[in-house]
Amino acid sequence: MKPILLIDFGSTNTKVTAVDLDEEMILGTAASYTTVETDINEGLTSALELLEGRTGKLDFEARYACSSAAGGLRMLGSGLVPELTAKAAKEAALGAGAKVLKIYSYELTEDDLEEIKEISPDIFLLTGGTDGGNKDTIIANAVKLASLPCDFPILVAGNRAAARACEKILKESGKEAFVCENVMPRLGELNIVPVQKKIREIFLERIIKAKGLDKAGELIEGIMMPTPAAVLNAMELLSKGTNKGEPGIGDLIGIDVGGATTDIYSMAEGAPERNNTVIKGIPEPFAKRTVEGDIGMRYSAAGIAQAAGTSAIENLSGLDGDRVWELLDYISSETSAMPTDDDLKSLDFALASLAVKIGTGRHAGISEKVYTPLGEAFMQQGKDLTTVNKIIVTGGSLIHNDKVKEIASQALYSFDEVDSLRPLEAEILVDKKYILSAMGLLGQYEPDIALRIMRKELVSYGTCKQEIK
Repeated sequence: MKPILLIDFGSTNTKVTAVDLDEEMILGTAASYTTVETDINEGLTSALELLEGRTGKLDFEARYACSSAAGGLRMLGSGLVPELTAKAAKEAALGAGAKVLKIYSYELTEDDLEEIKEISPDIFLLTGGTDGGNKDTIIANAVKLASLPCDFPILVAGNRAAARACEKILKESGKEAFVCENVMPRLGELNIVPVQKKIREIFLERIIKAKGLDKAGELIEGIMMPTPAAVLNAMELLSKGTNKGEPGIGDLIGIDVGGATTDIYSMAEGAPERNNTVIKGIPEPFAKRTVEGDIGMRYSAAGIAQAAGTSAIENLSGLDGDRVWELLDYISSETSAMPTDDDLKSLDFALASLAVKIGTGRHAGISEKVYTPLGEAFMQQGKDLTTVNKIIVTGGSLIHNDKVKEIASQALYSFDEVDSLRPLEAEILVDKKYILSAMGLLGQYEPDIALRIMRKELVSYGTCKQEIK
């Protein structure tokens, strides 16, 4: 036996997973409340005691961890044009596992600066201008950020002709500044991998200590990455396979509906499937993550009602409008409430279904019919996911629901959103043991084993199909 321990310091619970590398199997999992307010070791120790009760005493050869505790990796950013460098900055930050609170465009205003000061993010990503393009805006924003009485690090990843000038301005004001390659060196070209690598370095070197997570240093080798980055790594590994020839399962969509947010992942090129299609906007990364901060099962339940309408919740739950709002008020204040009666179960089914529908609808691309002198054509913005045939479901609100397949089917194309490029047919795979973040960690060391464990542990709930009229 060769056991290792994989730890996820979550915002609510610390989850531990024991894996035997020799047998390529999960030995056990456990979870306990994350005690970040006092000593994070307390929650970890409690989770380990629960795990030991299930697996017996284990002598771990290694211990690795990821974290979204203490608010996760909170980021702000700025770019030049909303549809170009600002969007590139957001793609870079989300792909690094960050919680992107806001991305500003053009030159920062006084109101923007007040908001940045109040939020005080963990990292600020300063971008703007293609290489050889506009320099004035990013330099002006560096000057304004330098004036703020805040100590968050600033990562400069814009026009390379202005990057060093920005760094000098920021450092002369006492700010911690880093220069990285431009996220958009040329129009229509994304370059987000170097930025994501640097964000991860800053997370390891500075953010872990700032959040008090380094207190667990004696029990683990190190916190390698934010939890969403670990999940993204697991999804990409599962999709692509390994360099040693262990095959992946192909293009996929991942769905994680939480209490406050809904995270959607897609592993696909997303190139147009239709002929006569023109791409609008910047290219999409193969491994893409979006976070919908206004839709969730508890803290953001009212956001689902606002986005979908109360009637949609009524139709799916079978509850009348007064009862829906009564329960929405209850779960918004009692965020730890579990669905213990029929009404709450019905409401949770409706909320989860709509969170999946809204989240995937925002994540997937759209295709609009246009007319040209040469005839009918299509304008595509975002990814074409119509041929993706695997949907991976994770997160407590989904994996423990008896109707998880029906909920996941809301990720498919629907007749009321005819322009959406969501999948037409897909097999539903459920992460029943909640191991994806752990496998994303393991994949950094033993990718073949991590992939084989995922293929073995993900439970198929069959295929869902949406017929197009």
